[in-house]
Formats: sequence, C-alpha cells, structure tokens
Amino acid sequence: MLTYIDRIKILREKKIKDTLLKREQNGYTDLDDFGTVPLPKNYKVEPWFNSENGSFYGYDGMSENFCRVMDAHPPYVDPLEMLCGRWRDMLVNYRGDLHYMPDWRKAQLSDEDLAGVTNQWSKRWDEIRFPYDELKPLQKKYNIQTGIDGDAHLACDYSIGLSLGFGGFLEKINKYRAVNPDKKGFYDAEEKCVNAIIRFIDRHIEEIKRQLEIEEREEIRQNLEEMLETNLAIRLDKPKTFRQACQWVAYFNCASRVYTRDGAGFQLDTLLLPYYENDIKNGVLDDETAKFLIANLLLIDPHYYQVSGVDENDKDLTNHLSYLVLEAADMINISANLTVRVHENCDKEFLKKSAYYLLKNKNAWPRFCCDKTLTEGYMKNGISKEIARKRIAVGCNWMCVPGKEFPMNDTVKINIAKVLEQALIEMKSEDEKSTEKLFEIFTKHLTVAIEVTAKGINLHLDHQWEVTPELIMNLMMEDTLEKGLDISQCAKLYTIGVDGAGLAVVADSFGALETRVEQEKRLSWDEVYENLQNNFEGVKGERVRLMLNSSPKYCGGNTVSDKWAKRLTEVWVRKIKAQPMPDDRQLIPGWFSWSRTIEYGSVVGATPNGRKDGEPISHGANPNPHFRVDGSVTAQSSGIASVQCGYGNTAPLQLEFDPQLALDEKGVEIITKLILGHFKEGGTLININILDSDKLMAANKNPDLYPDLVVRVTGFTAYFASLSPEFRQLVVNRFLTNM
Repeated sequence: MLTYIDRIKILREKKIKDTLLKREQNGYTDLDDFGTVPLPKNYKVEPWFNSENGSFYGYDGMSENFCRVMDAHPPYVDPLEMLCGRWRDMLVNYRGDLHYMPDWRKAQLSDEDLAGVTNQWSKRWDEIRFPYDELKPLQKKYNIQTGIDGDAHLACDYSIGLSLGFGGFLEKINKYRAVNPDKKGFYDAEEKCVNAIIRFIDRHIEEIKRQLEIEEREEIRQNLEEMLETNLAIRLDKPKTFRQACQWVAYFNCASRVYTRDGAGFQLDTLLLPYYENDIKNGVLDDETAKFLIANLLLIDPHYYQVSGVDENDKDLTNHLSYLVLEAADMINISANLTVRVHENCDKEFLKKSAYYLLKNKNAWPRFCCDKTLTEGYMKNGISKEIARKRIAVGCNWMCVPGKEFPMNDTVKINIAKVLEQALIEMKSEDEKSTEKLFEIFTKHLTVAIEVTAKGINLHLDHQWEVTPELIMNLMMEDTLEKGLDISQCAKLYTIGVDGAGLAVVADSFGALETRVEQEKRLSWDEVYENLQNNFEGVKGERVRLMLNSSPKYCGGNTVSDKWAKRLTEVWVRKIKAQPMPDDRQLIPGWFSWSRTIEYGSVVGATPNGRKDGEPISHGANPNPHFRVDGSVTAQSSGIASVQCGYGNTAPLQLEFDPQLALDEKGVEIITKLILGHFKEGGTLININILDSDKLMAANKNPDLYPDLVVRVTGFTAYFASLSPEFRQLVVNRFLTNM
C-alpha cells in the first residue's frame, strides 16, 4: 500500500519532469514557477477580438475569452493526488504582449500577426479609447513602469468565496442584478465567468468517473471515489470539510491565474483552521492527511500564503495548523511562496522551525516579514491598527488588505538610475558642478518623474474597468457584486505602491563622485564626463572605472554611499508622499525592482559608480555585487534596514549565501538571530537563498544536472534550470561568500 510519503516522492519527481518539459514548450521563463503543467498536444484557443487593434477589452472581451481559454483546458486528475485541477494558459497570451508570451504561443501566430505587434504593451491597454501619448516622452525619459495595463496585484478575501461557493456566487449575482438593472453588462460577464469555472469542475468530475471505470487498485479507487464526492459537493455548494475547502481554493486559484496571472493567496493557517478543527473533532481527518492535502494544494499552485502573525489585539495567531503547513511544505519541498509573519509575541518555536526548514531544504522557503514595521508604517497612512494587521504578505514584495484594497503593488516603478542619468546630462552644461548641485538637479527630475507617474496611475484607475475588469477577483471583494462595480472603482483603500529601482547604483555613484572628485581630487568632473561618454574605453578608461568602482559602497558599513542611500530614501519618500492624488488615493513608497534589473539597466548609460553602459542595475534595495570584500551578510542587513521607506511597503533584504552551518540548534539559532536582528533594525521583508556554493556554480554551468534546485529570484521562487542564462548569472552575482 502506498503511503503519503511514497505518493509525495512520485509527485515530486513528476513535478521536476514537468518543469523541464515546460521549458521545452515555453523557452526560458524568468517568472514564477506558477505550478502549471505542460500543454497537451494540439492545444489551441481561438481568441475573440472586440477592438480594431486586434485585442479584447472590457466585460464582453474579457469574459468571452476567459471562457474560451477555460473551456480549452483539459481536466487534470492524478489518482495519487487528493485534489485535482491544473491551469496551463492565461489570457495575456492572446493580447499581443510578446514580453510574456511563451514560445508555443508565438509559434501559433502568423508572420503577419507577429509583424503587427510593434510594441510589447500596445495591445494590453486600449490606447484607441484611452491614449496617453502626452505622458510617454517623460515615461520613457525616466524609464517608468507606468502601471497602465497592470492587473491582479490585489488580494481577494477568500472567506467570502468559502462562505458562498460557486453556486452562491451565481445566486448573489442574480440577486444584485435585479437591484442594479443598469449594470447588466457587469453581471452578465461575472455570471459567464462563474459558469466557465463550473464547467471546468464538471470536466474533472467526468474524468474522475472515467478513471474509476478502469481503475483496479482498491486504494486508488477509494481515493478517486472520495475525490468524486468532494467535487460533486463543491460544484455549487460551499465547502464544508478541510478537503473540500482545499479543493475549492485550488479551482479558484486555477481560474484567477488563467484570468490575470493572479498569485495572491491568504492567511493559510487561520482561514482553513475551522475546517481542520471541525474535521478533527468529527474524526474524519488526521494530521498526516491534512499535511498531504496542504502539500497537494502547494503543488497545484504556489500562490503567496502567509502564516503566523498576530491579530489586532496583539494575540499570536500561530496554531497547530501553522506547524502542519510547514511540515507539508517540507514534504513536497518544491517552489513555494510561504511567508512567516514575525512579531515579538509570536511563537518563537515556530520561528525556529521555519528557520530550520529554510536551512534544511535550501529551497528559498519560507521567507519572513516584520509585523511591527509593516503595521506601524501602514498606519501612518491614516489606517487603523485592525486593518493594518489584516494587510498580509501576498506578493513578491507587497502586502494587501484582502477584499478591501486596490494597491497596484509591484506594477509601478521609477528607475532612479535613469533619473540620475538625466541629472548628469543637465549638470554637464552648468558652470557649477558638485554632488550637491547634482543632487539638487536629481531631486528636480525625480519630482517630474513622480508627477508623470501619478498621471499614469490615475489614468489606469479611471479606466481599468473598461479595459481589464477584475472579473474573477471581483467575486471575493467587498461591494463589487453588491454595487455592480469593478474593484478598481469601489475599493475601500487605494494605497498605490510606487517602487524605486536602482538605489545602489545611484547611491554608489554619488559616493564615488564625492570620494574621488571632491574629497581626494583624483578625478575632475571633466574626466568623469569624458569617461561616462566613452563608456570607460581603453586602458585609461578602465583605470578610471576601477577607481570609481572601488570607492566605499552602499552597505559597506557607514560609508559615504550609505549616507547617500539614506538621503536618497528621504527625498524619495518625501516627494512620493507630497504628490497630490484625487479620490482618496495615496502613493506609498518602496524600493523594489522585481526581476527587471537587466531590462532597466539596458536603457541606462555608464554611471559614476563604474557601471558600464547597458549593464544591469542593482536589485531592489540590495547593494551592488561585491559591495564588500568579505561579502558581509550583517552589513547588508544593516544597510537595507536603514533605507526603509516607512509607510507599509517594503524594501526587501535579498540574501544569497552559503553559511556552511550544520542543521542543528546552533545553525538554526544563527539564522533566527539574523532574521530578528534585521527586523529589530527596522527591516520589513527578508528573502533568503541558502545555497551550496559548489552546487550553485555547477548548476550555473549545467542547470539540467540540478533540475530540482529552487532559488528565490526576487520575491518569487523558481527552478534554477528554468531561468535564462542572464538571470542565473544575476543570482550567482548576488552570492555572498560568508556571514
């Protein structure tokens, strides 16, 4: 008889094989693993376009094409699993966006169709109806990721869906359609989407029945019969058991991924706790089965889930299910996006257990966020403590209040290295040249960049419902179905995240100029400009580059560049918070680049820190590679803690290092102290890759030899073998030699 461990081993091996097959289909993928499985042969969707630009928008376009993609999805039933369902494809693949389009989809397009995609973003936003040509020059000048066309960077309140079920959604839609007859288009689209999900479930029910007809192994038959019972129970009704709740979540996650790549989960250990406790009380569930179900849920999709933390009364939320979540993740040990929320009242044994699994598996999970800095920071925006505590970690770098907030987090970024470039260009013609003058001009350009960014955000918020309404997320948001409005129109909170990218490049540039030009006078301003223009060419240029690059760096430990990083943070925060916004909207500052360091660096010329034209910018709030000879983890931790923006958004500490620690109490204690030390200094979020240095270097040369190696690229985890050579090298470049 197969045990749960036996089944997990088989499922994990299949996961690794599927990962390599997906790479064959999609090419290298510098994104989340997503939990998808390979596409079947002859899979194809014929999109329906309702715009003359060859794309689709609004209630009709999004609902019709969601149904087409969902209906094209074959059922996925593995008799070794307890849950069923997988997603494979998403709507964005049919909107002409080559940036995200996988190789298999490009192969389906004609040469004429490919030639028609002149701009990778041109078909995601309806520029025919909502143009913004007047914003584009400045957006390009400052390399702004505008947020225009962003989607799904918010969080559902899963308690709404679990209390209603898919049939309850339909009843609620019909109820409020009668109340708001002028919103018929909205309700028709929502109803259409829910019915597509139910059809998806129906295909799984039929597949389970088919497998039951041919299955002879009794233990597998029993599992399939229970799987069938579960699916029939949640087809329309709300889930009542732990297994039913997990299966319901799995189906919803598949649908939301197909619709807009949504990956925001929920507080896993508290929301599912009543189902767990009720089943334990009734004798229909044991801990080993509960762990297997959670592992199965994580296998289906690596949504961002938070565990532990405290409530609004400072009561610890850690419970028995919290431990089971960690044990389940350890069982399956694949790409996972679990976040442990750390607080002074939290269960310290649970924190140690979390650090233990991070050290044991070396697969970049879990990560850790700090309740104190995030809660107190978010309250500075005029938010109550109760609501601030409900704002949980559900994205790469971001938090959200489920069901209430429309934050657009991780969709809006300003490349401040590009802002520095513009300031340098302007100062070149000035008689006075100094770091103070440069900072004055930089601040002026930054103000303009923030202003044009705000205009783009407001354009998006004003019209998202007409372009990409959040039809799936709306089902579990407050007031959407009640009012017949998209969540972008009726959110309780509009705290819009705006991230700065390239902090270390700019801080080190100011530090190098102050050190080599002003303090030591080893270079003149003319020499600096000459070498920037020539990209440090020739022997002399390389000497100048090395001189600048060897200046004291950000995170070096109270260096001149650390001083500049703090000053840059101060002006960044002040200017962001001073930007006027309409309709109770607020901009919230943070430091984060996501995985766009190569993309952003490609448009920035040589910089005074010795970085050459087109090279990647620094990652998030992290220092530039080789910021210290000893690669000090503690220095990096202190440096990043000092540049937190302070309003509830993060400036994550991203660590890649080989601590060479034993998996014992001492090793766990060292990792735990690192986490608590960073948070005590004011840190917000920690992403840690604990890696075997020899294995990492070998995998970079031949990733296929290590198909199970997982790394946290930015906020998300991915299989190292699936990343492009450029991104694999970025992870290697960030690697620190010791603690």
